[in-house]
Amino acid sequence: MKSVQEAQADPKYKATLTELLYQLADDDFIIAFRGSEWLGLAPHIEEDVAFSSINQDTMGHAAIYYQLLEDLGEGDADALAHGREASQRKNAVLLEEVNGPGHYLKKPLYDWAFAVVRNYFYAQAKKIRIDSLKNSSYRPLADAAVKINMELYYHLLHWKTWFTQLATAKGEAPERMKHAVEKVSADMGGVLTLGPKGEEMAAFGLIEPEEVLTRRWHTEMEKVFESLPLSLPPVQSKHGNGREGVHTEDLNSALTTLGEVYRQNPVASW
Repeated sequence: MKSVQEAQADPKYKATLTELLYQLADDDFIIAFRGSEWLGLAPHIEEDVAFSSINQDTMGHAAIYYQLLEDLGEGDADALAHGREASQRKNAVLLEEVNGPGHYLKKPLYDWAFAVVRNYFYAQAKKIRIDSLKNSSYRPLADAAVKINMELYYHLLHWKTWFTQLATAKGEAPERMKHAVEKVSADMGGVLTLGPKGEEMAAFGLIEPEEVLTRRWHTEMEKVFESLPLSLPPVQSKHGNGREGVHTEDLNSALTTLGEVYRQNPVASW
């Protein structure tokens, strides 16, 4: 396994490593923000507390990755989180999408089915990546994956429970879940891809090949879907590949909100 110093001494390895770290950090950063917008709006008070805790953990995971980037000389962790433009972000487009129409402070008409499906699909993909990263050739990343995995186990259990219960509930829930599954699947390909440097990431031993991780995700999802009155559509990247800097206006508006305090006082600690 490589240390920070060894990674810095190998330009190609470092460039590939930083690409992976930006993806990991930006994914967690933006989905934690979208989750935080549910504060006070979740279906019941217990879920409000649980979802808030998950978002806090997830933002903490993003902070870990940004710190790893800072250690590699990419700049201040706070600036990496709050100071970069949308075109510089590597997060999947699915994760930046708004929770629904309206604004969280003004008549939010959010879709809980979409929130459940998006978070469950993402948590499962993240768990597969984290399991692979525990054997990463970059020691600080492997160590971080071990820590993150302890919290991620409960995140995945939480969303899997919501997913299966709503999919098998009575009333309008199954139909709403069906539409949410279709909507999330249309952009889930952007979560599963490792981007243009995916082959190099695998070659350097940073993470296993994209096709291996994707196959594992499908296998885990099929185990769940086979017992539910739902089917898993083909995953796509309908609105573009965020790994290549392609994003929507939803990300611009999110970054404006997220960076408001930082822009007022860049020396503050987030």
